[in-house]
Amino acid sequence: MPAAVRRLRGRPGGDDVVAGWIVTAAVTLLAGFLRLWHLGTPRTFAFDETYYAKDAWSLWRHGYARNWDKGADKGILDGRNPLDVQGQDPTMVVHPEAGKWLIGAGEQVFGFDPFGWRVASAVVGVLMVLVMVRLVRRLTGSTLLGGVAGLLLCFDGLHFVLSRLALLDIFVAFFLLSAVSCLVADRDWARARLAERAGAAVEVVAGRLSGWGPRLWWRPWRLAAGVLFGLAVASKWTALLPLAGFAVLSVLWDSGARRALGVRWAFLKAAVIDGLPAFGYLVVLALVVYVASWAGWLVHADAYESALARNSYGPYWGSYTRADPQGFLPSLTQGLRSLWHYHQDVWAFHTAGLLDATHTYQSAPQGWLVMQRPVVVATDLGVLPGTQGCAAPADSTCLREVILLGTPMLWWAGVAAHLYALWGWLARRDWRYGVAVVGLLTTWVPFFRYADRPIFSFYAVALLPFTIVALCLLLGRLIGPEGAPGRRRVLGSVAAGAFVAMVVLNFAWLWPVYTYELISTPDWLDRIWFQSWI
Repeated sequence: MPAAVRRLRGRPGGDDVVAGWIVTAAVTLLAGFLRLWHLGTPRTFAFDETYYAKDAWSLWRHGYARNWDKGADKGILDGRNPLDVQGQDPTMVVHPEAGKWLIGAGEQVFGFDPFGWRVASAVVGVLMVLVMVRLVRRLTGSTLLGGVAGLLLCFDGLHFVLSRLALLDIFVAFFLLSAVSCLVADRDWARARLAERAGAAVEVVAGRLSGWGPRLWWRPWRLAAGVLFGLAVASKWTALLPLAGFAVLSVLWDSGARRALGVRWAFLKAAVIDGLPAFGYLVVLALVVYVASWAGWLVHADAYESALARNSYGPYWGSYTRADPQGFLPSLTQGLRSLWHYHQDVWAFHTAGLLDATHTYQSAPQGWLVMQRPVVVATDLGVLPGTQGCAAPADSTCLREVILLGTPMLWWAGVAAHLYALWGWLARRDWRYGVAVVGLLTTWVPFFRYADRPIFSFYAVALLPFTIVALCLLLGRLIGPEGAPGRRRVLGSVAAGAFVAMVVLNFAWLWPVYTYELISTPDWLDRIWFQSWI
């Protein structure tokens, strides 16, 4: 058992603490500069910003989302008072509210304009790069690979553009990545304390711990993960399966630690002694956070009961909605009851209401990993030569475009990296690859169930961090450990560096169609490699 104790006490994340934070800060600052550059361009409501930006403003102004007049978008962009183009009734929103509260915070600080409603996404996107560096550094013990992870995320086009739009998916991706990072930190924290307590244990028989092994009730990193998972689900329901998958994986890590200490029937015992508290930390706490995110709705439940108790998505909520409860507890109870009915209606909208709907840019999940069908969110076509700085030939035109397209070199290599991660987890039994595999299984595979309705490739941004984890683990194997022959490390480092350089150059080549830059139609065609990208 002493060897197992030493193994569990292994220092995570490497010893170069100062260098680690210098690299983290440098990559994060670079990401911040790129994402804040001309953030207010294009000056329009791009794609679904027309819903989320206005709902966010309404949440902060009224406490709940109200409907808007026809032509409200133009009025807002023209500088009119939003109250002049807003209705009085609540509107049915089909996604939870945490992400919109954050979008609205930016609007409150910087104004109700494109910069204001995008700045929260930019800040979250930058923080996501920081967390990415720290997670991969912890997983690999390498500051170099942590920096590579941050650079790959920094120079991915899908992440870049979503960091510059008021859409919800960047918040889902950030909270999921942060929650998983907390679970990885919890793994290290818990194993160190298990080793410490096992080293002092007297109940040792033939090198094995008798009984259940040490008990760890207080898990601060797991608690933080529960809060973050709750915020992810409170941004979009798509975070539910990642919560479930990583909760199970976290308990499996506990089981492995107990087995390493010689606890008999470690899996079953961990399911009880670690799994039950984990359910409280991760599921119950996430539920509390989720319900709390609907506080504005609950305070104004009477408005929703009056306007939406009868709608086309579900049965009548009930005659109780005509009651006027007095006191905090009766009001809360009735509000929660109505919120439950509201969720049933939203679920009906997502599962049945969209079955006959179509969209120009919808795509099947099997194409997401290779960016088969990206989404164009803003365009300005037909700019004539000699106008607006267009330098196109006389027989051509210029255009501007913003496209939600991941950097192809990164995503295409990511397919191979995920296959390698699957082998690394199942064949090599390396726990680190499980982070990438469970990420793939819970953020991408579930969408195959909903391929019969409009879904979009940019949902895969939640998968992106796990793709980068898989890539960095593969690059680490390519470079080799510190004791590997020098020739292998040199060649591996050159190959890894060449790959990162290709990703950066690929991103730079696509920069004009990420940033609404004016380019000629021939230059645009040079960047649109496939018909399905149009």
